[in-house]
Amino acid sequence: MAILGNASGWYATANKAPWTPPGWVFGSAWTVLYTAMAVASWLVWRQRSAKTRGAMTAYGIQMLLNLAWAPTFFGMYPAWGDAALWLALLLIAALALAVTATVILFGLINTTAGLLMLPYISWIVFSASLNLYAAANN
Repeated sequence: MAILGNASGWYATANKAPWTPPGWVFGSAWTVLYTAMAVASWLVWRQRSAKTRGAMTAYGIQMLLNLAWAPTFFGMYPAWGDAALWLALLLIAALALAVTATVILFGLINTTAGLLMLPYISWIVFSASLNLYAAANN
């Protein structure tokens, strides 16, 4: 909701990084990423080994951080201004760490699951660069 309400609002006129892709890329990328994440988590969940609980906990933490980022970046900017963008940057940095832990933990249980998470961490790092640019230039 935060994205839909503000993508055509303040974000449409925001100073964006020159490497920001067109808007349609985000929806397409997230569709692929969430599909890969779902398959990866299923591969780990079905193993039901001693390591599964820790891996799924890391996965849950990164999902919560992921869900918190958009309302912070898009939704809080109108009220908080630059502070919201810097807070979103802290969230996405924590998200990158949590996803890295998830990639490692998933990979120890199921190599394919770990590999399926690699595009996600790549996208998060790319998104963090967009967030940093927005925070520094708006």
